[in-house]
Amino acid sequence: MTTTEQPFLKNALAGVLALEPYSPGMPIDELQRRLGLSDVIKLASNENPLGPSAKVKAALAEHAASGNVSLYPDGGGFRLKKKISEFHDIDSSRITLGNGSNDLLEFIARVFLGPGRKALFSEYCFAVYPLATLAQNAEAIVAKALPADHPTMPFGHDLEALAAALTPDVSVVMIANPNNPTGTWVEPGPLEAFIAQVPASTLVVLDEAYIEYFDPSLKPDSRAWLDRYPNLVITRTFSKTYGLAGLRAGYALSHPSVADLLNRVRQPFNLNMLALQAAEVALGDQEHVAKAVELNRTEMARIKAEFAALGLSVLPSQANFLTFNLGRDAAPIHKGLLERGVIVRPMASYGMPTWLRVSIGTAAENTRFLTALKAALAA
Repeated sequence: MTTTEQPFLKNALAGVLALEPYSPGMPIDELQRRLGLSDVIKLASNENPLGPSAKVKAALAEHAASGNVSLYPDGGGFRLKKKISEFHDIDSSRITLGNGSNDLLEFIARVFLGPGRKALFSEYCFAVYPLATLAQNAEAIVAKALPADHPTMPFGHDLEALAAALTPDVSVVMIANPNNPTGTWVEPGPLEAFIAQVPASTLVVLDEAYIEYFDPSLKPDSRAWLDRYPNLVITRTFSKTYGLAGLRAGYALSHPSVADLLNRVRQPFNLNMLALQAAEVALGDQEHVAKAVELNRTEMARIKAEFAALGLSVLPSQANFLTFNLGRDAAPIHKGLLERGVIVRPMASYGMPTWLRVSIGTAAENTRFLTALKAALAA
């Protein structure tokens, strides 16, 4: 629709007009409606196949039954922030709560980006980074990723390219570690060295949505970095390993001055009562987290072995998904999987048209995916 047809559209921000809406993984009921299927599994959005822990489910049932949902939640999230404070050994003045970690990325963009400012991130980054940037009429600077034929980390973050793109008008640098949608990662030593060379006037956002899935030998001690680099912000989520994607809860750790600014733009009651309760209980149930991580480890190894047998290349991953190359247009294979009731994520929108991304599910879900994939490849 043109501004001539609807004159008020001329007042919309240019950055917003340039955006394409974020395309999430297809919901199960949409595929059921579209193809008339009754038995569908979704392996497209990197959710925890175990769901929330039994302790969380019990707490949610008790809290919902109490009738308190007619009241507004604690707008400051005191109890959850106290749990996070204890978990990370950090003062609560350095914590900001978000409706998922996406919310926190939006806060950061609202506070630190705008016309004449730039955000820097890598090629093949999380789609929300350019969305949040352009929505503020800021400029997105995209550093080239490591090449597809890189011997150890194809499509991974190229820290040298990111460093070369740093200019005085770059207000924010965003790095996901592990990265979505590729699963690639940056090892602790080089990553801290990069953070150390970023000017103190530039904010570094370390998006750790998948941090719990890291191999312990590769996992950075990013919490310790917060005390060395006041311009560092770490974002975390309860959507992945904790199994609370449907409730939307996340948080940021930062210098108190940054947290103060983020909390100024945070909407009142941005976490609902049940999300606050579930996140608090989930954080205290690290046994469930360990169970989810172990399932992910064993099932990822099985799927990678099956991919190798099929002659499919796969990106290295420290997350809960695998991005794999079909060596041809992936759209027909994606369609074939949908027809067999299996939802995975196409990668064409990320500039990777021959690739698909699959979340690691339960053993039964993964077996079904592999059976469907073989059938789609043979069709």
